[in-house]
Formats: sequence, C-alpha cells, structure tokens
Amino acid sequence: MAKKTPSDAVHRRAEELDALDAILPFDRRDQLATLLTDDDVATLKHLANEGMGDNTLRALASDIGYLETWCQLATGSPLPWPAPESLLLKFVAHHLWDPAKRAEDPSHGMPAEVGAGLRGQRLLRADGPHAPETVRRRLTSWSILTRWRGLAGAFDGPSLKSALRLAVRASARPRQRKSKKAVTGDVLAKLLSACAGERTVDLRDRALLLTAFASGGRRRSELAGLRVDDLSDEDPVEADPTDPGSPPLPCLSIRVGRTKTTTTDDDERVVLIGRPVLALKGWLQEAGINNGPVFRRIDQWGNIDRRALTPQSVNLILKGRCRQAGLDPTLFSAHGLRSGYLTEAANRGIPLPEAMQQSLHKSVTQAASYYNNAERKNGRAARLIV
Repeated sequence: MAKKTPSDAVHRRAEELDALDAILPFDRRDQLATLLTDDDVATLKHLANEGMGDNTLRALASDIGYLETWCQLATGSPLPWPAPESLLLKFVAHHLWDPAKRAEDPSHGMPAEVGAGLRGQRLLRADGPHAPETVRRRLTSWSILTRWRGLAGAFDGPSLKSALRLAVRASARPRQRKSKKAVTGDVLAKLLSACAGERTVDLRDRALLLTAFASGGRRRSELAGLRVDDLSDEDPVEADPTDPGSPPLPCLSIRVGRTKTTTTDDDERVVLIGRPVLALKGWLQEAGINNGPVFRRIDQWGNIDRRALTPQSVNLILKGRCRQAGLDPTLFSAHGLRSGYLTEAANRGIPLPEAMQQSLHKSVTQAASYYNNAERKNGRAARLIV
C-alpha cells in the first residue's frame, strides 16, 4: 500500500474546498488547502451546512488560515485546540504594540522573522501594528471555531480583556476610513462617463456600478457573489409614486440573502428601478448569461469567463474607472459606493429609515453618521459667520 504524502493531503483538502466554491474565492483555494488542517476544513464544511452566512464563512476561512500560519511561525507548533491563554496573549502582543517602544526596542511587538514569514505567504501587508478591529475580529473567529469544535477557550478571561484594552491604547493607530471619499452622485456620474462605450467591459462595468449604488451601496463581496437566480422581475412602477399617470419604469428585486448583519433566518431583498435595471439586463443579454454569476471576469480580448469577479476585482474596477475619469484612485474604494449611497440620500433629503431599507444597515448609529455630516454642511449652525 502506497504511503500518503503531505502533498496528497493538500490535494485532498483542495478537492474538499471545491464544495465551498460558491463561498470561498476559487483563486485562494490552493493556498487555503495548504494553510488549513483537515479538522479546519471539516469545521468550515459543517458551518456551511448549518447555514452560516457566506461573508462570515469567508472571514472565518481567511482568519483560521492566518492563525494557523502565525502560530506555526511564532511557536514552531500547529495551532492548539483549545488555545491556552498564554497563546492568546502572545497573539495580542504580536499584533498590537507601541511604535515608539518598537523604535527603542526591536524585540517589542511581532518578531521580524514572524512578520517576514507572514509576508512571504501574502498574509501580512501592514508594517505597523494591526488595526484593533482586525485583531478583535480574528479573536472572535478563533473563539467561534473553538466553540464549534465543542471546546471552551479563555477568550472571556479578564487577562485577555485587560491586555487587549491596554494594547489598543498603546498601539495608537488612528482609525482609517475604508474609502477616504464617498462615491456620491456626482462622482458616480464621472465613473459612468468613463465606461460609456459599447465594449463588453464597458457594459459590465456600467451595470456593476449602477447596480452597486442603486441597490443601497452593496458590499463588493455581495456584488461578486450575485447570481442570476438572485434576480426577480417585478411589475413596472410609476416614475413618480404620487402621480399614477407618470411613465412606468422597469423594476427588479435582488435577493441579497444573509449578510454580516443579518441572521440565518433572514432572506433580504432590495429593489432596482429604472436605469440600473436596463443596464443590468443589457449586460446579461449581451454576455449571454442565463445562469451562474452575474458579474464575470473578462480577458484582454473581450472573452467572458464563466467565473465570477472576486471582491478584490470589484475594487480594482472602481479604481481603474476613477483613473480614467481623472479622479485620484487612492481616494476611493468599493466601500465608497456604500457610504456614497447614504451620503447622497442624506443630501437629497431622503428619510434615514427609508434609506436604511435599501442599504440594509442594521445600526442606526452607523447609518446616521452620514446623515449627520450632511446636515452639518447643509445646515445653518456652521454658517453663523461666512
């Protein structure tokens, strides 16, 4: 009987991850198969069968791959289950540290060889301390995966909470906006002008931008994961809801499904009306897409791939169109479509609850922040001396 090699195990895990192809990015399958253990893959498949949201599952897969690699580099051993409290504290110390202290003491923070190893596997880009939100998310993922294995961890222990609180204060990393500037209506108009041609790629990008914005500022992962069977034709609606005699507009509903802010029982839908519907249907017709992913890769010769765009591709498309429109691409990202939708809604006087029905924000505080900024700029309080 032939002896199984490590490469055989990696190949087997890659094949098992194929079952999660609709959830995990295909282009990362081989890397994840190398990083994850058999138990990790089994846990992810179990969570998928239990109905965990796609975005949450992607984050868990990414986080567990990072944790497995970090632990191997930092300790020379595989990630233990459950993790001892000392390992959790080491994780915090390696990722949240004081830059001033690091300048005096190179041993402070993440060891250079650990950082180099993570960068070598394209798992680490930051040179400084991590964003506190990223560290908290990975600890949460670690805790979730521990519980799903039927184990108890030290994630609620006072030592970890205290270390995390002090480390966040010491790292002094300012919170960065996901997109420095919002893609508001005027910016969107410039982006659409940049893809006003009739090439296949122009049709796709127009449909992508209009769908993303008009559907409430959908996340890039939601756009990448959108499939034809998520679209449903609705009866036409009046252009002016207060005037029954106004011209009819095409209407389409989009099943967003579970997002990171919905529960497993939710099946959220948003509505597209008018121009975005025409652009989306025009793209699908031109591309001959009747099933599968809505937004797909297109090669340099204009050939349409069967595979969906990746979330990162959505971001790159937006930045590329920014460049063509004469805008600074470093100021915008795909998340700017989400913040831009709410900012534009605020500027046009649309009530916050109505805008949240379309954006699917669950946090009034988060959504209201865009409205507060608009009210400050448009209100009289800031105009006492002009």
